[in-house]
Amino acid sequence: MAKPLSASKLVEILRKEGLTVHEVRNWRSHNRNSKGPWGPVNGVMIHHTVTSGTNASVDLCYDGHSNLPGPLCHGVIDKKGHIHLVGNGRANHAGLGDNDVLRAVINETKLPTDNEADTDGNRHFYGFECINLGNGKDPWPEVQKEAIEKVSAAICRHHGWTERSVIGHKEWQPGKVDPRGFTMDGMRKRIAQRLAGKGGDTGGKEPDPKPAPPKPTYEPFPGSGFFHVGQKSPIITAMGHRLVAEDCGRYEEGPSPEWTEADRRSYQAWQQKLRFKGKDADGIPGKVSWDKLRVPNN
Repeated sequence: MAKPLSASKLVEILRKEGLTVHEVRNWRSHNRNSKGPWGPVNGVMIHHTVTSGTNASVDLCYDGHSNLPGPLCHGVIDKKGHIHLVGNGRANHAGLGDNDVLRAVINETKLPTDNEADTDGNRHFYGFECINLGNGKDPWPEVQKEAIEKVSAAICRHHGWTERSVIGHKEWQPGKVDPRGFTMDGMRKRIAQRLAGKGGDTGGKEPDPKPAPPKPTYEPFPGSGFFHVGQKSPIITAMGHRLVAEDCGRYEEGPSPEWTEADRRSYQAWQQKLRFKGKDADGIPGKVSWDKLRVPNN
C-alpha cells in the first residue's frame, strides 16, 4: 500500500524516466474524489482507448461522456510515446474488479483468474489509457510500448514495487479485453528489465544506443574474362557457396577455388532462375546476374 503521488512528483518521475509529458488543462485538480476515496494505491493498470487520433482521445479521457464523467484515467499514452496527463486523484478507469486479483497485486504474487467484480479499482490503481483501436489489427509502435514500460517502471520504482504491481484491465475486471495487441506478461518482463537497470532511470537521458551491426559487403564484379578454366580464387569458392544457397549448385564435390565445368553449370542454373535465356544464360557470370547473387566479401 502506498500514498498516491502528488501531481508535481508524478511529472518529475516521468520526465526523469526520459518521457515527454504534456499537462492537459486543469489536470492537477481534475478528479472524482467526491465520489469515493483515492488511495492507498497498489498498482498500475493499462488500458486501450478503442479510439484513434491523439487530440480526440485525450479530450475524451479528460472529459468522459454522459454515462461516465472524466477523468477516465490519469494519463493517455499516444502512438508517439508521449504522455498526456488528464487527471490527478480518483479516476473512472478501473471500475469493479476481483478482490483476489487486488490481493495478488498487493502481495506481488501470481495473478488468479478474474471472476468477480466486488472491489473498487478506481481507489487502488493508477490508470493509463493507450491510444489503440483494440481490434487486434491496429499496430502498437515500439515507442508507444516503450512509453508504457517507462511509465510503469517509474511509478513502481517510486513506490518500491516490482513489475507484478502492473496489470491489464483484462486481468482485473471480468469481460474486459484490454489491452489487446501485446501480452501483459511480455510487458511485465520489459518493466522488470528496466527496473533491473537495463534501461530505467538514466537521469532524463536515454542510454547510448547500441552500434548498428556493419552492413555486409559484396564482391564487385571481376569481369567475365575472370572466369576461365585454370582460374583459382577464393571468390570462386564464395560464389559456389552462394549458388548452393540459391539451390543452383550442380556440384558433385566442392565448391572449390578453381573454376570448373560444375561452376559453369551451377551459374547457368542461377541465370535461368533469373529468367535469362540464350547467350545470356551461358554459365559465364555477367554484371547484372553477379550483382543479384551478392557474393560476400570476406
